[in-house]
Amino acid sequence: MIQEDKIIIEGIVDEILFTNSSNGYIVLELDKGDGFVTVVGELGNIEVGEELSLTGKFVQHPRFGSQFNAEICTRKLPETSVAILKYLSSGVIKGIGSTLAKRIVQEFGDKSLEIIENEPEQLLKIKGFTHKKIEEVSIEFKRIYGIRTLMIFLSQYGIQPSIALKAWKKWGQYAVDVIKENPYVLCEYGIELEFEKAEQVAETMEHPKDSESRVRAGVFHILLQNTFSGHTCLPYDRLMSTAVKLLEVSEEKFDECIKNECTENNLVIYEKENRRFVFLYDYYNAEQYIAGRLNVLNSFMKDSEYDYSRMIDIEESSKTITYAEQQRKAISLALSKGFIVLTGGPGTGKTTTLKAIISLYEQRGLKVQIAAPTGKAAKRISDLTGYDAKTIHRLLEVMFDNSGKPKFKHNETEPLSCDVMIVDEMSMVDTLLFEALLRAMKLSCRLIMVGDSDQLPSVGAGNILKDMIDSGKLSVIQLTEIFRQAQQSCIVTNAHKIVNGDNPDLTRTDNDFFFMQRLDVQIASETVVDLCVQRLPNAYGYSSTDDIQVLCPSRKGPLGVVEINKALQFAINPPEKKKNEIKGIYYTFRDNDKVMQIKNNYDIVWKKDGESGTGIFNGDIGNIVKISKNEGRIVIDFEGRIAEYTSEMLEQLELAYAITVHKSQGSEFNVVILPLLGGFEKLYYRNLLYTAVTRAKKMLIIVGSKNVVERMVANNRRTLRYSCLKDMIDKELG
Repeated sequence: MIQEDKIIIEGIVDEILFTNSSNGYIVLELDKGDGFVTVVGELGNIEVGEELSLTGKFVQHPRFGSQFNAEICTRKLPETSVAILKYLSSGVIKGIGSTLAKRIVQEFGDKSLEIIENEPEQLLKIKGFTHKKIEEVSIEFKRIYGIRTLMIFLSQYGIQPSIALKAWKKWGQYAVDVIKENPYVLCEYGIELEFEKAEQVAETMEHPKDSESRVRAGVFHILLQNTFSGHTCLPYDRLMSTAVKLLEVSEEKFDECIKNECTENNLVIYEKENRRFVFLYDYYNAEQYIAGRLNVLNSFMKDSEYDYSRMIDIEESSKTITYAEQQRKAISLALSKGFIVLTGGPGTGKTTTLKAIISLYEQRGLKVQIAAPTGKAAKRISDLTGYDAKTIHRLLEVMFDNSGKPKFKHNETEPLSCDVMIVDEMSMVDTLLFEALLRAMKLSCRLIMVGDSDQLPSVGAGNILKDMIDSGKLSVIQLTEIFRQAQQSCIVTNAHKIVNGDNPDLTRTDNDFFFMQRLDVQIASETVVDLCVQRLPNAYGYSSTDDIQVLCPSRKGPLGVVEINKALQFAINPPEKKKNEIKGIYYTFRDNDKVMQIKNNYDIVWKKDGESGTGIFNGDIGNIVKISKNEGRIVIDFEGRIAEYTSEMLEQLELAYAITVHKSQGSEFNVVILPLLGGFEKLYYRNLLYTAVTRAKKMLIIVGSKNVVERMVANNRRTLRYSCLKDMIDKELG
């Protein structure tokens, strides 16, 4: 059924203006017979000469005028001699150019494509064809026709051509048959159609609701969705109750599915504290490997008898610095054991300690590598220590296997060359990334992990740093002494008050921590905008985009990320005739907008200073350099890495004038503005406030309610994350 605002247009493709083979996005000119129309949309691998029936609506582009935004495409191969000639002359079939196309159409007329498909041997009548060439043309035609058949088949269920292209890569000419037999295969890795859409396809096909394939897909869907909430596994009973309710099947059917998937090593059951937990295999394998490798690291190179105090004394003298007792202990343990967790809050000397560790390791002739989970974090630790640092992804070098699944170049068979690996911001490192890093380290490589366990856990699944510390089995040094210079900062002293459960001092107006009471939501929003656009730039010279960052507890509400971003965009980067715009899901993006990538994308190619690489990751912040809407292209500068996006990739971007506190992990900003007002009880807890406060380097301003601040300090609720890593560490280390 066509929605009221949608219309259908028909015609023959006259010209292809732009295509993106990875997602099927295309811009084309359609000959309707009474005129030409520019068509845009994810329509797949369309060629000149094809006859299309398109469902969508006309939109008005401010620069390029009227365009038809097509959502559904019904297609058929050209039928007339004129259309067939145009189709074959376009080069769609490898081996057939304009000359051969003319000869084929002259010989077979309207039956030309039918001959190529069903009686290709007749092409021997035409000059230029051999048996070998006919075989090549026939194979190529069947491939093209197969992809089109698959796209047409899936389009009737409203499934985009990008999904069809992934299915074709996986199953080729058998794709339609495979999907008909089990539509839930579209949920599998490498295709990843949403479970809800697969349900719609299955319902249309009258696929049995209690089929094992449906129950399996539903269980995997639940487990995968929960990894996005930070869980590496789920309790068996909780998974069962959720699956039985969602799928409307019996507990016996659920039990049978789990048993079969465990037999096939797709799922794993792990018992902890008399409770069973269900893992997706990759997450179980990761936690087991981490626990085993930590055991090896913890017991390896036990040079604990050696006294490093003389070396530390010399380092103090050469650097004209005096290390505190805890710092000396951390340095000595790092050098002797080669494996420690160094933790502590702001101002406790983690960076100073780390610089000494690096210096002394290098004096011993060891090669040190520093890594961090994000580009911002890598740049920050590099600036603080004076040593080069890379993101973990860049260090491991992303590659892809035959199925398109991302993997890393460096692993057990091709390890990294360093002798010491230092990982900063460990609280941000998730389970799968930590496993990959450990696999890429030589067995003799030392590991120093630095982080603050009182900050929010990683965006990805797991709670690695906290689990390692809580196990009580690993070498952990917690720095607690706040140094004199840091004591002068209210940001530092208030951060420690917060983490200790004491209310911060909100009365000071002469330091770097300010509180502005605003009890009306609209006034609070206006204050945030005024601070960003007028007051702070005018008073201190801070840049609204480069120095100031608004952090919000929530995405929703009038003081959430979405609404604050819209208000800030209008004030900082308002619409102008000379600025190009392109519409996304939540925002209209403009030239010069500050944006953030909100999911890992290993495919995006970037260039920087003559080198190139792949991958833009969750939390990376950049600026839009140029928007070319007619080409469906957006150029973004991520701190020197220049990447191109298509308009279909806009769902991976958000405005970044304001971001959530969760997304700010690993980053520091000269000025942080934190609006705290309204009803977000689930997000008003202590370590979220602590994380937000510790993101500020020079100034922090809280705008909102004193009562909200005090409620957050009092609420020491920790986000529950299901994981078995701590238990596995306990068992490994005994």
